[in-house]
Order: sequence, then structure tokens, then C-alpha cells
Amino acid sequence: MKPVTILAIESSCDETSASVCVDGKILSNFIANQTVHEKYGGVVPELASRAHMQNIVPVVDAALSTAGYKLTDIDAVAFTQAPGLIGSLLVGSQFAKSLSLALGKPLIAVHHMQAHVLANLIDESNRPEFPFLCLTVSGGHTQIVLANSPLDLKVIGETIDDAAGEAFDKSAKLLGLPYPGGPLIDKYAKEGDPLKFKFAEPQIADLDFSFSGLKTSVLYFLQAETKKDEHFIANNLNDLCASIQYTIIHILLKKVNKAVQNTGIKQVCIAGGVSANSGLRKSLQEMGNKKGWKVYIPKFEYCTDNGAMIAITAYHKYLHQQFTSLDISPSARAEW
Repeated sequence: MKPVTILAIESSCDETSASVCVDGKILSNFIANQTVHEKYGGVVPELASRAHMQNIVPVVDAALSTAGYKLTDIDAVAFTQAPGLIGSLLVGSQFAKSLSLALGKPLIAVHHMQAHVLANLIDESNRPEFPFLCLTVSGGHTQIVLANSPLDLKVIGETIDDAAGEAFDKSAKLLGLPYPGGPLIDKYAKEGDPLKFKFAEPQIADLDFSFSGLKTSVLYFLQAETKKDEHFIANNLNDLCASIQYTIIHILLKKVNKAVQNTGIKQVCIAGGVSANSGLRKSLQEMGNKKGWKVYIPKFEYCTDNGAMIAITAYHKYLHQQFTSLDISPSARAEW
């Protein structure tokens, strides 16, 4: 049987990425990051769209050349269809549609969050068996997903307001840290006392999450302490970062533990940008060791937005002939 070769494009936010996948094996995964947003303290949608337009051709070219393939060698073109910034999604989707039409190859639309979950299938030497649970944490989403098969994924718990990644970034902003602040909290937390300061942990039913109350708790605490000592944040930065990170991780893992108890499934994965957080990775592994779970943690390059996760998802959709038409439109928000 002829190998299945897929070119995948990811452009949901501020990373332009392309990947070549052959029979489920990732041969290349190129990512162009956008630094233009740093001085604005967050992603500016219009600037993101423009940067995608500048980056997409060289990124796709690099992915193909590294893999040793030409455009005429591919069997399908995949792209992120939803969710994400609509302008960013439009750049990737229109490029993918153009390639599909010009080459006469099938087009595969991929849901960004499903792809994060299936990033755990990329590493052949450390791949979970189905069914497994996946904690998916990013700047815009926090979910617990029950994966019965590559194309049978069910959200069994999610945030009712803000995402864990947003809680990291907004807390970092309150601490005066530059964007993106989440990785800086992780960095400073390594030198701090995670039990030094206490912050609110919302009591949400079942497997759902909430992080708006935590952000408010951090805000009020910092306002009160800086009134008493204007140098409070600078003098306690490491401990503040450690305590905030500890609280977020504790909220996440408490729900994961409950999901394991409810389902009886002891294979647990993480995915999404926040899964690159060293504190979360360490804490999940420690909890897994303590409770007898099999824990799977993707490599860092597959945690943040990347083309490889789109490619591996598209490969499984290709096997089931789940193609889409050129009429499909990108969506900023889309249900599974």
C-alpha cells in the first residue's frame, strides 16, 4: 500500500506552523513564532494575521524540504479550521484550500483542541493506549477529554469561565511581568515557596473548572499588600509565582483525580500550551506515581501550537476518508 503523506498547516493564533507526516510519522515540524505582540502585552489579531501571511510560504517550504518531499508528493492538505483568531485561521485555511485545489488533493479540516489531545500519539515510543484521559490546558481552553479512539473524543469537563492559561498570564500581568507571562511564572516559581501565600480555589461541581475567582483573589491580595508595602511584589516575586502556580496546578489535578475515580481509566495525558509548564508536568507525574496511573507527557515542541498535531489528527481522519469541501469556513468558536 502506498504511504499516506500529509502536509498540515496550523495558524490558529500567533504561531505559523507546517508539518509533513507519512503514515503517522512526523518528518518535519516547523514553527514561526511572532514576537511583534510582546510590546502590546498580548496577541494583536490584525498583526497576527499579517505575520501569518509573511510566514506561511517559507514555513511550508521548510517543512517540505526538511522532510525531503515536494508538493506533488503529498496525498492530502490539512489545516486548522477552528477554534482560534478568525483572521489567523483565514490565512491558513485559504492557503490550504488553494493548495488542495491546485494539486487536486483532498482537503482535511482539523479541530485545534482535538489535535492537542492527539499530539500524545506522535511519539511512537511513549504512546497511550485507548481509552485514556487528557487534561487539555491552554490560554483559551481548559478541558478534561475522554479519548476512546482517535476520532472518538468526548469533553467530560471544562472551564465555565476563564482558562488556566489565562489565569497564568493575567496573574503575571498583575505581577508586572512582560508578555507572555505564563513561562515567567514557571521560571520564578522554581525558586519560591509554593505554600507561602494562599489564594482562593473555587468549588465547582463535577469535572468543570473556574479560574475567574482565582484571578480576583490574586488581584485583591496584591492590592492590599502593595498598599502596605510598595515593594511587596519585588520582594516576594518568587514566592508569589510559586504560590499562584501551585494553586492553579492543584485545581487542575484535583479534577483529574476525580475524573480517574469516575471513569476508572488510569491512563492520563496532558496537552496544550500550559502542558509545557514544568510544575504541572512534575506534579502530574508525581500524582501518577503515587496513585498507580500511567502518565504520558508530550515533548515540549508538541505542547504549544504546532503543525505536527494537526498532521497526526489529519492522518487518522484520512484513514476514515473524512475529507471536507472547499466551501468550509474557519470558525473562531466551534463545538466538537
